[in-house]
Amino acid sequence: MPQTSAPPSPTDPSASAPPALNLAALDAWLTPHLPGPAAAPLQAQRLPAGQSNPTWRLSRGDRHWVLRAKPGPAAGLLPSAHAIEREVAVLRALADSGVPVPRVYALCEDEGVIGAAFYVMDFVEGRIVRDATLPDATPAERAAMHADALRVLAALHAVDWRARGLEGFGRHEGYFERMIGRWTKQYRATATGDNAAMEALIAWLPANLPPPSTHASTADQNLSIVHGDFRLENLVFHPTEPRVIAVLDWELSTLGHPLADLAYHCMAWHNPPGVLRGIAGLDLAAAGIPSEREVIETYCRLSGRDDLDAVRAHWPFYLAANLFRLAAILQGINHRVAQGIASHPQAIETGRMASQVAELGWRVAQGGSAR
Repeated sequence: MPQTSAPPSPTDPSASAPPALNLAALDAWLTPHLPGPAAAPLQAQRLPAGQSNPTWRLSRGDRHWVLRAKPGPAAGLLPSAHAIEREVAVLRALADSGVPVPRVYALCEDEGVIGAAFYVMDFVEGRIVRDATLPDATPAERAAMHADALRVLAALHAVDWRARGLEGFGRHEGYFERMIGRWTKQYRATATGDNAAMEALIAWLPANLPPPSTHASTADQNLSIVHGDFRLENLVFHPTEPRVIAVLDWELSTLGHPLADLAYHCMAWHNPPGVLRGIAGLDLAAAGIPSEREVIETYCRLSGRDDLDAVRAHWPFYLAANLFRLAAILQGINHRVAQGIASHPQAIETGRMASQVAELGWRVAQGGSAR
């Protein structure tokens, strides 16, 4: 079934209502930027995904595009939230890079057109994975889909971001220190009660940072473009083949440590089914899904890393840091529910998972290993 974005996710901060589209104004502004004749009227359909940056499918005859806009005014969000200009910058930089991304046609920063800044990109026909168990696939197909997802992740981290004009896309040092500090502040600003696991992680993570690599080739690999939300749901697979044809939702992308992306992808191996689309506890071998250990080994091989032992040794940190970030995001949703300004229909249920995710992060920090 063709889709353009992942379903509502725990990384959505439950923003307030999106702007209403003024189709006449949009059509007039957009027509010079789109290919093909403008004989047919422009139509728009709001998509259920893209709650953080509201998303529409645009159609004109048999041509289709996607519009992503900043949301309406919302309280309690990070100042950097909804930076669609950054999404456009990374999508344009990755064009023809070996990382499949939709083509961007136009960025409009004039909020007078539809009430918010927006950009328009290609609609990619393909499959979005909404269930991490891939129930409609055979074991062989599941294995191939997971393998191709890792191929794409390794390809992303291999992109020469300097050559692609992304020198200023993010800071070049202290990624984990900054990530921990940022989400500690955000958690403190949105805490609605005591959370012992979060407090434990706030103390433990800065004290257990992996040491900087002294191996030149590995050190060079520890700064790359990171997606920030890399998981199966944010990939578009070919309609019939187990091949990734587009990576979506680049809102959290920056320059950072590639193992942060890998560990974020692997959180599903620790969450049980039904909790943030986890697969923990399933018979992965019978299903054709690789183990977490196999995922790490495959990624290191594909990305040319020769520090597998070090990756394994510090894996609890990489994973706990991502679970901490996710718990802080979930707590932000919880806070917005308490304020009565969370618009997402699943916000209450999602926000309540903050404590559970924090407790999992603390268990991992205390000695969790790859599964």
